[in-house]
Amino acid sequence: MPEQQEPQPAVRPPTIQDRARKIFAPVLAVGAAVLKFGGVLLKLKFFTLFFSMLASIGAYALAFGWQFAVGFVLLIFVHEMGHVIVLRARGIKAGLPVFLPFLGAFVSMKSTPRTVYDEALSGIAGPVFGAVGAFAVLGLAGYEDSDFLRALAYTGFLLNLFNLLPFLPLDGGRTAAAVSPKLWIVGLVGLLAYEIYRPSPIVPLLLVLGGLETYRRWRGRDTDASKAYYALTAQQRINIGTAYLGLIAVLVWAMHSYPVPNR
Repeated sequence: MPEQQEPQPAVRPPTIQDRARKIFAPVLAVGAAVLKFGGVLLKLKFFTLFFSMLASIGAYALAFGWQFAVGFVLLIFVHEMGHVIVLRARGIKAGLPVFLPFLGAFVSMKSTPRTVYDEALSGIAGPVFGAVGAFAVLGLAGYEDSDFLRALAYTGFLLNLFNLLPFLPLDGGRTAAAVSPKLWIVGLVGLLAYEIYRPSPIVPLLLVLGGLETYRRWRGRDTDASKAYYALTAQQRINIGTAYLGLIAVLVWAMHSYPVPNR
């Protein structure tokens, strides 16, 4: 005789409580971890970085969608970490980036650069890192055949090119100062032309901040400290000028060769 199988117990369908427990268990675990390690995060100053990034992602997501927001903020992060790495390598204490929605991000310096050469190196480091990040996105776009990633890469190229305008407080203003502070006049004209062509609430703010900083430096130009700060060798000026113009050329070429897809 075939062996008689014992009847299997009926499977109880999941209740609402079971589903809620399954959904919210990870959330509760993350919350507990945040409460447990929150003090450590504050001490390490990652708290401000993390939540300012989240705030920027949320703001950009409302205007452009969450995918673009995440990619754009990560590109800005790479750009800003270029400043941090070079500043610290030059012996200048620098904090982690702090993000400001629709204004980008900034890195606070705990000490002052010794010369304008240090300022220029840290200034151009952001666009260099940013350009590398944009090219990485472009390479991934080719691998995935993604128009979205191509558009994101183009945005990265444009962002870093704009930052190279030779006017304070933009990175280009800090870089051009090592070649000649007179280049700030070129940046001023460029920003004014951009504001006339495509009005933006950000450009007037840059003009005000840059104008105040330029005036401060111009007023103290004859002091011994200022003369020592701007005293560079011809080779140092050539190095910065070559890197500055070369990076501009690379970004213009990239934008021309890989424009935003039409489809």
